[in-house]
Amino acid sequence: MQDILERAKAIRLVIFDVDGVLTDGSLYLGDDGQEYKAFNSRDGHGMTMLRQTGVQLAVITGRTSEVVRIRMASLGVAHVYQGRRDKLPAYEELKQAVGLADEEIAYVGDDVVDLPVMRRVGLSIAVADAHPLVQRHAHWQTRSAGGRGAGRDVCELILEAQGNLDAMMARYL
Repeated sequence: MQDILERAKAIRLVIFDVDGVLTDGSLYLGDDGQEYKAFNSRDGHGMTMLRQTGVQLAVITGRTSEVVRIRMASLGVAHVYQGRRDKLPAYEELKQAVGLADEEIAYVGDDVVDLPVMRRVGLSIAVADAHPLVQRHAHWQTRSAGGRGAGRDVCELILEAQGNLDAMMARYL
């Protein structure tokens, strides 16, 4: 665990996949073709707390959805890459835009399409219900499943490693 905390201490940007990470992976489609997704509010609060400590947030997702744009805007996620089935070029664009090294970036994924990026970053994280191959290649695995608190697990790990978790929680005591 000490190696994970050391990796997490260096993180300046966390990239989340959306479907299967910030949601449970279910896609709800209405008769009108409208797509609906359920996001976990605790994940959102964790992301907000992490952002308040200066860690940048991003999403790279293979699908394109207006609800993702709206949710990420409400959380202050500055970097949103949608419709990127091949995630590695988006990762390279983002890395260039923020001027960070691989070691300063974490990526949270759940499926094999996430592996090319996960194998590059300083801290690769699989959600608890990720594909077995993704779990095998991750540095760390969340306790919670995708869309069920995995995002919060990630945020609290990094907050703890960087010495900010107690101060964040003290606000509520």
